[in-house]
Amino acid sequence: MHNLKTEITGPVATVTLNRPHAMNALSKALRLELAATFRNLADSPEIRAIVLTGAGDRAFCAGLDLKELGSDASAIAAANATEAGDNPVVALEQCRKPVIGAINGVAITGGFELALACDVLIASVNARFADTHARVGILPGWGLSQKLSRLIGLYRAREMAFTGNFIDASTAASWGLVSRVVAADALLPEALKLANDMAGIEPATLLAYKRLIEEGFALPFRDAMALEQRVSTSFNASIPASDIESRREAVRTRGRHQTS
Repeated sequence: MHNLKTEITGPVATVTLNRPHAMNALSKALRLELAATFRNLADSPEIRAIVLTGAGDRAFCAGLDLKELGSDASAIAAANATEAGDNPVVALEQCRKPVIGAINGVAITGGFELALACDVLIASVNARFADTHARVGILPGWGLSQKLSRLIGLYRAREMAFTGNFIDASTAASWGLVSRVVAADALLPEALKLANDMAGIEPATLLAYKRLIEEGFALPFRDAMALEQRVSTSFNASIPASDIESRREAVRTRGRHQTS
């Protein structure tokens, strides 16, 4: 069985963690394969959006493979690699294409961090999230301690970190962690529909907007507003007025036919 499956349909790639017997835990081999896959997809001009999910209905990803970590003293250091070629979270963060996380089951610890590296999260009713780093006796190294509080607030992030308790999909949605919750059999169709919607945006514009959001989010608000002004002034000046007019009409037409 392959650790990872990649299916390409038009401009959208679906990447599936494929270790359901191990709750899609991130072995060293899977981490390296996942990182390489995202780097390749980022460089592919044919791919405009990516969906990341897990095989089966039990787990999106249970985090690092603890059996492997427990049997190899060097494995923990390897798991904290900071280069995109060795660390799948870094590879996702550096990906130039939008990544939709289709969370089909539990996302725990390192698997939670992998989910947080995606641009948008959609959850199945089976999804659950937990930060169990402290219960395992380790600290996060893929961004969870900093990203989660910025997404759901400091008090909720502390609650998750200090207890290791799970939250269900509906709670994740109410906290703003996921965009929406859907039935299990609707998860991939919904994620693929959203990916195809994103793939319809001109790639240079989508990349510039993705960068603007990410870079601005890391700044104080006043600095982020100044960044937007600088970037948009430069980018917008490079677009011919005729292109904007033709796209405006396409947006109006799409809006008239879009039902949801």
